Amino acid sequence: MSKQTLPVVDLQTAGCCAPLAVRALDADQAAVVAPMFKALGDPVRLRLMSMIASVPEICVCDLTPAFDLSGPTISHHLKVLREAGLVDSERRGTWVWYAVRPEAFRRLGALLDLPDTATRAAR
Repeated sequence: MSKQTLPVVDLQTAGCCAPLAVRALDADQAAVVAPMFKALGDPVRLRLMSMIASVPEICVCDLTPAFDLSGPTISHHLKVLREAGLVDSERRGTWVWYAVRPEAFRRLGALLDLPDTATRAAR
């Protein structure tokens, strides 16, 4: 696995892009959204993301038992999701609580929005 660190995504710039089916991304736009897709490209992180998104907020203590992985490994995956701008975290005493960043998913969803076939044929 790569030892490179991912930059924390600035959601103010992540809304930069028209849907892929409307206009191709330039290099800067691709660099902004690629860390989000990269973070979601791992099965463990995708499962973590679905668990976090399914509730208003969730404690890491509720996430860890769902996996056959060590606590530090789960923490690493959560850090990747956080640095990609997909989740927020808040420490409360011993535990860290996670919540989805809805704006990040709205922007990714808008980027992946495909017009219907009739609209695409008319272009």
